[in-house]
Amino acid sequence: MKAAVIGAGWAGLAASVALREAGAKVTVFEAGHTPGGRARRVFHGDFEAPLDNGQHLLCGAYKETLALMRRVGRNPDALLMRRPLRLASLDGRFNLSAPRLPAPLHIAMAVLRARGLSWSDRLAMLRLMRGLKTMSWSPPRDWTVLQLLHYHAQSDVLIRQMWEPLCLAALNTPIATASAVLFARVLRDSLAGAREDSDLLLPCTDLSALWPDAAARQVTMRYGSTVRQLHPSADGIDINQERFDAAVLAVPPTFAARLLDGPLREAGATGLLDALKAFDYLPIATLNIRLAGPWRLPEPMMMLREDAARGHAGQWLFDRAQLAGDTKAGELAVVASAAIGMSERNRRQTIEALIDQVAEQAAAHPLRLPPMPEVAAAELFIEKRATFAAVPGLTRPLNTTPWPTLALAGDWTDTGYPGVLEGAVRSGLQAARVLNPRAD
Repeated sequence: MKAAVIGAGWAGLAASVALREAGAKVTVFEAGHTPGGRARRVFHGDFEAPLDNGQHLLCGAYKETLALMRRVGRNPDALLMRRPLRLASLDGRFNLSAPRLPAPLHIAMAVLRARGLSWSDRLAMLRLMRGLKTMSWSPPRDWTVLQLLHYHAQSDVLIRQMWEPLCLAALNTPIATASAVLFARVLRDSLAGAREDSDLLLPCTDLSALWPDAAARQVTMRYGSTVRQLHPSADGIDINQERFDAAVLAVPPTFAARLLDGPLREAGATGLLDALKAFDYLPIATLNIRLAGPWRLPEPMMMLREDAARGHAGQWLFDRAQLAGDTKAGELAVVASAAIGMSERNRRQTIEALIDQVAEQAAAHPLRLPPMPEVAAAELFIEKRATFAAVPGLTRPLNTTPWPTLALAGDWTDTGYPGVLEGAVRSGLQAARVLNPRAD
């Protein structure tokens, strides 16, 4: 089989690996010049090591991603820092840590021993998990996360301390509009599974080096190649006037709709076309900071307390130097999910406010952390279409199309997950199976 994959993000590359292993000759079309899509390596002159276009976090429940890394010769144990679930605020006011106990005892003990929550809030957290299990982890489709939390009597303090940051991290959608169904599935797979499923997996290298580079070496890559013509049929598919036996379209749904507008109308599949056009998107902002000297955080990933009025919009802080094992450098990444409107604000003021947020909350830590060194460089990345808005009732397409020669892939397909890396990988593998049942 002569197969094409359009898009070298995590979904497209997962599909290319599976198709190649099934015996296909695979060509990947990628408009950019770096594999990884919206989770890729970026070079910047003020930073010695490569950056990422956005800081990402994986968890132990990402079975397909971990398996795919091994398939392309990458060792997750060497490239990812695995740590038991630990959510700790930089100011020291909140801490939730899961001990190494069998599931579900590890989560129960983490909740009962949490610092910064009242006993009523701790019991409310356990009541929510029990209530979701009673619901078979399937709340009503039209519920938002906020409705789910209110139904299970979660206090405003508990929502602000725990559930809102987790929802933003997992769904990149505010709790008032985020899908309760998708949030429940994330909680089910990460907190209600085996103990190791709740582990945090922190990349120790750039996201392209994690596995996309290795996957790209196994196929024919056409970087800087934008697909402008796509004509699928029952017996093949023409891409930029070149014939292929089959193809995976692994691009954002708006681009897919643009390429397939004519063919889908001719096939009478206007429902799929409408679904592709129905997605809204939300941004994620990542501020990379290089310090003038080394500065270690108590944890490689810590929570930040938001204060919108002061521009303190970060929710998570990563110690990139600690993750890279570099004891002589100080490098941080501040992440702001659902960063609506940030790109319209004054860039310098936005950066200064985020730096101030980190310095101020570090100074409040009870361990009396040393003052943050002077900032030597700061670079703000805003991925304006980082993920789709994970709202209730969103119709997400399957991997199939009206043509047996064309499959769709992307975290926006019906994976059962929000727009996360594991969803992208699962979608790519499923798209490969659509074209070739032997692909796995």
